[in-house]
Amino acid sequence: MTHNNAYVSPHDYDHTHQSVGSGWLRASVFGAMDGLVSNIGLIAGIAAAGAKNEIVMITGISGLIAGAISMALGEYASVRTQNEQLDSEVETERQALNRNPSGEEAELSVLFEELGMSEDTAERAANEIHADAERALRVHLTHELGLSIEDRPSPWVAAISSFVFFSLGAIVPILPFIFGFGSLPMGLLFGAVGLLAAGGTAAIFTRKNWVGGALRQLLFGGLAVAATYTIGMFLGVSAIG
Repeated sequence: MTHNNAYVSPHDYDHTHQSVGSGWLRASVFGAMDGLVSNIGLIAGIAAAGAKNEIVMITGISGLIAGAISMALGEYASVRTQNEQLDSEVETERQALNRNPSGEEAELSVLFEELGMSEDTAERAANEIHADAERALRVHLTHELGLSIEDRPSPWVAAISSFVFFSLGAIVPILPFIFGFGSLPMGLLFGAVGLLAAGGTAAIFTRKNWVGGALRQLLFGGLAVAATYTIGMFLGVSAIG
């Protein structure tokens, strides 16, 4: 098949792909879910222990602040370490190409044969690719390690996304307490709605059934609430507050 000036990419008319390398989606979804589940569980546990509404609110706000900062720092460190590991692998492969270009070319030819090319076609393709050192580096990284230099998430994007969405998730169950109509049932109700919304939204982004995603997240959150509520009842201290 030859391409001419009239060629139109299927991405222009048939299908599109979402960006999976920026790091914001994973950090946002994880942050929102963690904020919701951790703060719902936190207020359930302390309310079951006998704390007054004011204490529940302060505890929830403290959990929001501490959790958001911790999530942001964790995401930044995690993504930066991941990128540094990628840089290390890139440098290792670059040095190998410089030391032994013929061996690396032969290796690439074998990889192409394993993909279904004939021996002659694989050798020609590998030879053509190795005519450009940077192109050869990228192809080797992709076929040997499944890595792409371009798909490098930003640690700052991941950290900020995690901070913002953790905060948004964590504030949901304490909204009734902030606005003066707080009670454990209301906090749990707000939290349940938040879990359904977050789970459904994440499923839509990943092109899955939104109802299943929403119910799954509600189930996970419910398990966390049940655990912390039970512990709070056993460790209840009516003198709190």
